[in-house]
Amino acid sequence: MIRLILALFALSTPAAALAANDVALTSAMFVERAVPRSGGKVKVTLEQPKSVPPGAKLVFVLSYRNQGKTPATNFTVTNPIPAGVAFDSTADAGASYSVDGGKSWGSLGTLRVSTAGASRAALPEDVTHVRWILKAPIAIGGTGKLSFRGSVK
Repeated sequence: MIRLILALFALSTPAAALAANDVALTSAMFVERAVPRSGGKVKVTLEQPKSVPPGAKLVFVLSYRNQGKTPATNFTVTNPIPAGVAFDSTADAGASYSVDGGKSWGSLGTLRVSTAGASRAALPEDVTHVRWILKAPIAIGGTGKLSFRGSVK
């Protein structure tokens, strides 16, 4: 299962960045593990995946760096959710979501999913893509990170 998830993640790395910007994107996937500590405490760590059983919590980190000679403006990153992963959340500002393969976008609370002739409010696990539009320019040499959480189906 880990190889499948890694292969699908490699194929679904950030799909769009405006061509006018010279911004490099890299992506990484981590497994969230709860490590027992003394006194009954638990420390949460992010580890390189060795195994990802169903239900494993994943964190996807997208790093960007402006390699251009001018500030990058209107920078957009679109990331498909890998097959086999249920989207959970992102805490990053500027995120919008698609539940129809990237055809339409909105906040999760405004999206609807058609089911058997009816429709219902979209749930996090219905998300097929997450997109960030960074409104502030990225300075020359500027860096940043975006992330989202999910779990193995």
